[in-house]
Amino acid sequence: MKIKEIEIFAIRLPLHEPFVISYATYEDMPSIIVKLTTDTGIVGYGEAVADDHVTGESWEGTFAVLRHTLAPAVIGLDPSEFGRLHEKMDKEIYGVPTAKAAIDIACFDAVGKNLGIPAYQLLGGRYHSEFPITHVLSIGKPEAMAEEAAHRMEAGYTSFKMKVGTDASEDVKRIQAVRKRVGDEVAIRVDVNQGWVNSSTTLQAMKKLEACHLDWLEQPVKADDIDGLVEVKSKSATPLMADEGLRGVREMREIIAKRAADKVNIKLMKCGGMYPAMKLAHMAEMAGIDCQVGSMVESSIGSAAGFHVAFSQKSMSSVELTGPLKFSKDVGNLTYDVPYIRLNEKPGLGIDIDESVLAELTVFSEKVVSV
Repeated sequence: MKIKEIEIFAIRLPLHEPFVISYATYEDMPSIIVKLTTDTGIVGYGEAVADDHVTGESWEGTFAVLRHTLAPAVIGLDPSEFGRLHEKMDKEIYGVPTAKAAIDIACFDAVGKNLGIPAYQLLGGRYHSEFPITHVLSIGKPEAMAEEAAHRMEAGYTSFKMKVGTDASEDVKRIQAVRKRVGDEVAIRVDVNQGWVNSSTTLQAMKKLEACHLDWLEQPVKADDIDGLVEVKSKSATPLMADEGLRGVREMREIIAKRAADKVNIKLMKCGGMYPAMKLAHMAEMAGIDCQVGSMVESSIGSAAGFHVAFSQKSMSSVELTGPLKFSKDVGNLTYDVPYIRLNEKPGLGIDIDESVLAELTVFSEKVVSV
């Protein structure tokens, strides 16, 4: 089986409401969808959701890299040879993990379909049976975030991830308001998205939040400040998660060597797809570090891929892949059993793609075929 054709779609996914984090407000979510067809007629889908604050990639740039560099490079390759595929992509262009993730995911989908097995079987088989789903609270006024949390509790959610990072003192008020509203039994995770910048500001905020008993604090300092993570971890009792500070093997090695985090957030868009994510999970497991598969707010395609990684790896203790729940229209049909996610046994990614919705959401597209 060889890759015969790759079609690339630049789409914009409509959100139920704007998604607000420390460095951006999204009215909709720009995404790149890859449709890979083999010479045997098997079709696999992949996705790339770029974030220039994290990997330096843009929506338009990711489309161009896929169209002019990566797609032509992998035409004719066997999609089941994942290591060789990544070696080829890495030789063609340095970095661009989000673009590479789209190809990687499409190959896992196609190979799983060809063999008649779920994609997680290609990663070692199912380890977990289910994961609880955490609702993400985007940045708002303290009372508004507390009200949304209370409303989501009525829907069955038992944990919340709070997006903060615009102002440390105001963030403290946001977190305290949510904790007061939901009580002590509900898990609260705080994601700063680098917004507190340095360890001193972070430690000042955390001192005020000791009574809130957070599950963990995620990436409070700048992505490249691994030493800042070390200082926060050494002076705070709250478990610390690295997110933007972990992109690939190099950062994972440093985090492990310095014991810079209690937990790491592995995202397919940061590391290059399902195959590299599996390798990072293995590294973390050997070092005794918990893992989570996180999201760049992908559609059903990217989210399903992340779930297949999470369900197959022992070191995974949580997931945050709620993109499809935030969209008013999606290209796929990934199903949640809120407040849980349980994967089906269908081959590949286990989802169906609505070609009419894909066409409706497409802004521009191109096709690359074998010569």
